[in-house]
Amino acid sequence: MTDWSQIVQQHGPMVWKTIRRLLAHEADGADTFQRTFVSALEVSRTEAVRNWPGLLKRLATARALECLRQRYRDARRWATPVDGAAIDHRAVGPAQAAQASELADHLRQALAELDAGQAQVFCLACLDGLSYRDIAEELGLTVNHVGVLLNRAKAQLRELLEAHGPAAHIREGG
Repeated sequence: MTDWSQIVQQHGPMVWKTIRRLLAHEADGADTFQRTFVSALEVSRTEAVRNWPGLLKRLATARALECLRQRYRDARRWATPVDGAAIDHRAVGPAQAAQASELADHLRQALAELDAGQAQVFCLACLDGLSYRDIAEELGLTVNHVGVLLNRAKAQLRELLEAHGPAAHIREGG
């Protein structure tokens, strides 16, 4: 039998960090956190879980992307507050902090416009630092397919972000 309190205690901070990085909104983050663990419960009822951190990171990313898509479909939610906690204001000036916050908002919006598979691969590779092999294993894809999805995601994100000015470009290598 699965000890859910231990799983939440052990992996909850990683799930929360993954969700907050994508959403930057406390209430949406809390809802998505709960939906992530409900999804994990449903998965564990149908199959044995070999890699709890991998499963939870994948589910957290998927649930957060769903939330982003819903946020940007709902015109009333466009004024979502920016989470300034992710920016070290001591290391940068106010103008750079504002620019970084604006870029983060544009990235969230662009991720919401991507194909779900591309967005998930991008987040797992570029935001969470997973290897192509780890992503392929977790999503049931080939390593080559992960590479194709990541390249397509970067190209589409580059297009979407270029509309927001030169500071919004995604570097080719990252």
